[in-house]
Amino acid sequence: MGKTDNAVEAVIFDWAGTVVDYGSRAPAGAFVEVFRRHGVEISIPEARGPMGSEKRAHVAELLANPAIAARFEKAHGHAPGEADIDAIYKDFIPLQIGVLKDFAELIPGTAETAAWLRGRGVKIAGNTGYNAEMSAVNEKLAAGQGYAPDVCVAASDVPRGRPAPDMALKCALDLGIGAVRRCVKVDDTIPGIREGLNAGMWTVGVTVSGNEVGLSRAEWAALPAAEQAKLRAAATKRLAEAGAHYVIDSVADLPAVIETIERRLAAGDRP
Repeated sequence: MGKTDNAVEAVIFDWAGTVVDYGSRAPAGAFVEVFRRHGVEISIPEARGPMGSEKRAHVAELLANPAIAARFEKAHGHAPGEADIDAIYKDFIPLQIGVLKDFAELIPGTAETAAWLRGRGVKIAGNTGYNAEMSAVNEKLAAGQGYAPDVCVAASDVPRGRPAPDMALKCALDLGIGAVRRCVKVDDTIPGIREGLNAGMWTVGVTVSGNEVGLSRAEWAALPAAEQAKLRAAATKRLAEAGAHYVIDSVADLPAVIETIERRLAAGDRP
């Protein structure tokens, strides 16, 4: 077995909460606001529940929540249906696009980790629950900060969103990958971890910078160490239970995991 058979070929990164938007706050806030505009109050934790899903599917999952559905029915006089999902999603799109620029800062370590991967000849992809129009905004703003994946795939580019493997597999196809076992999916959401697993890839969950903790960098830094440990442990448990092979605080911690995966590949291990 040659050296390349044991090397990671590609890393596929999620966007919000993984490489940009510390705390994955842009989509959470946008969901709260669009539901408010439709007469339904939802909380940030409720909005975060389906995070990582394609965004119309995210709206549908929120409306399937019995508590939210009851609030919707009280406000509108009928149970939510497909037309309501479409109406909320239609209003969500411009609202989400409008706030992306306010949450576009790279998560610390992103550019450095990308450079480390490129130095090892590893290809980089990005994928997201955002549609192509939303993803294009992130791609442009991230490029200006020194992060530009080789390929990007949005939820609207494939037949099925997460947790289906479509986006991760399209990334592998577009990159010309030789074997999915040498690909790593990095994501801060449960649907994103399941996407990677369903694609036959190694998966790495991200806790502190992502949706499972859901705090800005400043909010996280202001917490006492004991509270940080409690939140990290809860997020780690959820991502590990979803099947993540490894769980890290942020993308800055990824290089050591890549080296571990390569040792496991050399030993004959598979995802």
